[in-house]
Amino acid sequence: MIVGRHFQNAYVTRDVDKAVAQFKQRADVRTLSEIEVPVQLWTPQGEGKGVQKLAFVWVGDMQFELIQPKEGDVLALYRDALPGDDRLSFHHICQIVDDWDAFMAQVEQQPYPVVLKGGTPGMLQFIYLDTRAWLGHYIEYVWMQPERWAAMGGR
Repeated sequence: MIVGRHFQNAYVTRDVDKAVAQFKQRADVRTLSEIEVPVQLWTPQGEGKGVQKLAFVWVGDMQFELIQPKEGDVLALYRDALPGDDRLSFHHICQIVDDWDAFMAQVEQQPYPVVLKGGTPGMLQFIYLDTRAWLGHYIEYVWMQPERWAAMGGR
């Protein structure tokens, strides 16, 4: 299932700071934001908090999300994909959808399992589908208020 608009490629790494430095050196970075924050997440194994160090790097209209998992069992989805060194490892793409309820109705009808959910209802919501058997990677879907989209650098 692929719906929405592709705007992001996401990578996991053991060193977000090193990855950000490489983007600054090698890409025409339009916008950069970095954050380290605990988030409440749902996985098929249960709910829990996870701490991630994140960087959102915009190059033109493409966002590169750089993810460094720090703490929490719910982050196994990222931690299990980490390379043995500090390089970037491709993890997922992200599609933005306009109508979360209509999208979630579609999710119920498709064959790929939901492996991660989170967000703030009414502001931003996301899920990951495990499409690795089909595409070799996960697909994240996100919905957000237009003000949130603009604040994170979307246009």
